[in-house]
Amino acid sequence: MTHQPEAPIAVARPMAQPEQEHNPYTLGVFAPVHEEITAEDLPVAGTIPKDLNGVYLRNGPNRRFAAPGRFHLFDGDGMVHAIHFENGRARYRNRYVRTRAFEHESGADRALWTGLMENPRANPFGNTHGLNIKDSANTDVIFHRGQVLATWYLCGAPYGLDPLSLETLGAQDFLGTFAGDMMAHPKVDEATGELFWFDYGPDRDFFRYGIIGPDGTQTHRTDVPIPGPRLPHDMAITQRYAILMDLPLVQDHEARRSGKYRIFYDRELPARFAVLPRHGEASTVRWFEAEPCYIYHVVNSWEEGDEIVLDACRVKNPQHQTTFASPLANMLAYMRLDAQLYRYRFNLRTGTTTEAPLDDDNIEFPSVDSRIMSRPHRYSYNMHLANEPTLKFDGIVRFDSLTCNKEQFSFGPGRWGSEAPFAARDGSRDETDGYLVSFVTDEAENRSEVVVLAADAIEAGPIARISLPRRVPSGFHACWVRADQLKGQVDR
Repeated sequence: MTHQPEAPIAVARPMAQPEQEHNPYTLGVFAPVHEEITAEDLPVAGTIPKDLNGVYLRNGPNRRFAAPGRFHLFDGDGMVHAIHFENGRARYRNRYVRTRAFEHESGADRALWTGLMENPRANPFGNTHGLNIKDSANTDVIFHRGQVLATWYLCGAPYGLDPLSLETLGAQDFLGTFAGDMMAHPKVDEATGELFWFDYGPDRDFFRYGIIGPDGTQTHRTDVPIPGPRLPHDMAITQRYAILMDLPLVQDHEARRSGKYRIFYDRELPARFAVLPRHGEASTVRWFEAEPCYIYHVVNSWEEGDEIVLDACRVKNPQHQTTFASPLANMLAYMRLDAQLYRYRFNLRTGTTTEAPLDDDNIEFPSVDSRIMSRPHRYSYNMHLANEPTLKFDGIVRFDSLTCNKEQFSFGPGRWGSEAPFAARDGSRDETDGYLVSFVTDEAENRSEVVVLAADAIEAGPIARISLPRRVPSGFHACWVRADQLKGQVDR
């Protein structure tokens, strides 16, 4: 096994002011790594399939400089870890996302921003909505037009990355046609080459919805009115429609007036879903109401006759109480998810909503075969949430939405994995004809590996286990970029 350190990265310094409370998100599997490396000739137990060709990328928070005050998991700088498969071999690489804020702190050789749990007024700058919090591009990674976009959960600049070298290509303005910010989870329709997005703000009474076309320019934009500032996280698309969500997680106006960003769950408000034609104006929106809830992540959506079907991971109580003993307790409560697979049906003829659970297990971070996004799926691949005080994934669940049957692979005691999107094999014909790839970290041994599972037989366990030369911290979202997509990269 060989690995080559890249340009040196400064190691985070001790905090200027120690935290007053023990924060588990700074320790163990969450502790950051600072060296950027490329590693080849990795040891393999089992056999890497020769028809598994492409790159698995996973984003996550990886704090470079320790800042004064209390640390929130979302504060970490974006770092992408990637494993590239080619003809039965694998190569690992990790790189920070060189955001504007990252470069400013690099120049100063210290932290310049406080975190989410501190007053942001003295921070140098934030996003375009006047939210003076560091945009760290640490949340998702999604492939579009030859590059991977790294996004931020509070709406930020989408940063382009080369999918193989992980070089940061800069904040994307889509050939000068895009101005503003993009939410965490834009959607790509591989059949049309379009990228669908929205943004929102702490002082806005509208969502901005738009489309980036296959030529890389913005082809559509409209502002959808809402009753007041909201904090949506995801959206959905079907072949003809887009779905935005007005959920009862709302801005605390008193906190906003004092310069802080704080949210609360208003149980008196319904969940509302805006259905509009993909290229429709705000005047064409149809609203559908449902029981109060919060939705972090959508599984998929599609059309059936007069109905829009939406599968999602539904959180019925994202805030267990309205007051907490401390800001740290508040963060820990929000990060401990309790979500179930759930199905909505929005009838475009009658205007009615039908809703019901699909399963009662605690699973989240779902994905389907990216080739059929916006069309009916049968199988989704989900992360099983561990019964732990912090956000950890203890297994992968393949859910059959036709029969509601599940297959599950558990990583093992004290072993925690990463989101595992479907990785189609060369010549793949359906949504189980491929593999699942995940970074898995053994907390006791402080080491990581990559596991490869056959998507149609995950209970059989890994067909390959690839040892890594360093620990990969727990993170957020991942994507799979096929070899045919890598070969089809367009000029930027």
